[in-house]
Amino acid sequence: MVVVANLLVLLVALIHAYIVVLEMVWWTTPRGQRAFGFTPEFAQQTRVLGLNQGLYNGFLAAGLVWGLVAGNRGAVIFFLICVAVAGIVGGITSSRRILLVQTVPAALALIFVLAA
Repeated sequence: MVVVANLLVLLVALIHAYIVVLEMVWWTTPRGQRAFGFTPEFAQQTRVLGLNQGLYNGFLAAGLVWGLVAGNRGAVIFFLICVAVAGIVGGITSSRRILLVQTVPAALALIFVLAA
């Protein structure tokens, strides 16, 4: 059970590492524009917002990895809750798809971490 929990936490961290790249590197590229449904003009106008969002997602990924490496279950739980809440807010304010991409994996990982 612990191995599955750790793998799920790592998966959530990897999802957020990918989001970091999408937001900080690919925001204004065709790939980023497709991912977020942006026009080239909108992507260019909002690229600084993408950098900011990417940084926050990087903190979430780093916190999860740090919690795993340090064996700090409390930190892992805290960052999983942060991811889930961020996903809920994003799902309400931006796109319901965010609930599937962020909240569902974080909630699943959290369930396994708590059960382990």
